Amino acid sequence: MSDNTAEGEVKPKKGKGMLMKILMGVGLLGVGGGAAFGALQAGIIGESKHVEEDNNPKLVRKGEEDPYAPKSEGKEGEGAMEVDGEGGSEYRTSYYSFQQEFTSNLKNSPALLQVELAASTRRDGRVLIWMKKHELAIRSAMLSEIANTTEDEVYSLEGKQQLQKRLAGAINKVLEKNEGFGGVDNVFFTTFIIQ
Repeated sequence: MSDNTAEGEVKPKKGKGMLMKILMGVGLLGVGGGAAFGALQAGIIGESKHVEEDNNPKLVRKGEEDPYAPKSEGKEGEGAMEVDGEGGSEYRTSYYSFQQEFTSNLKNSPALLQVELAASTRRDGRVLIWMKKHELAIRSAMLSEIANTTEDEVYSLEGKQQLQKRLAGAINKVLEKNEGFGGVDNVFFTTFIIQ
């Protein structure tokens, strides 16, 4: 026998060393994977799971309570409960009436347009609060839109509808600039006089 081992010495088996290496590799992979998973969940690497909450005014369904509803000022009919109908839109509509009328000359014309307006929103009461807060800037923007309207436009139904859209856009532009969100759906004429 040409074994170089002395009597009584046990020769180590090759399989036991290989098993140790495999177990160490698996252990290191587990630790590395756990660290990567933790970093991913914490938002250190990759996309963060944390999503910022949307703080914009929300659509308010009929029958839902609006946490931002403006308080009533003791007007006539106080105490009457608001009741929504079952048909039509699933969302509640609120209106903001401008207290003062709008009077402006028309574009390239000696004629004047005098209107009283209201705006509607299906969003929560923050839109109404912001409209009141920024009414001065809104009035200025709306008067500019009226002054940019021709006499021919105010005599046609299509022209009046286009003016309504432009006025709603003017309100939303002011609100977006000042509050980061518009929310006005439409503008309505309560009086419309051409002089």
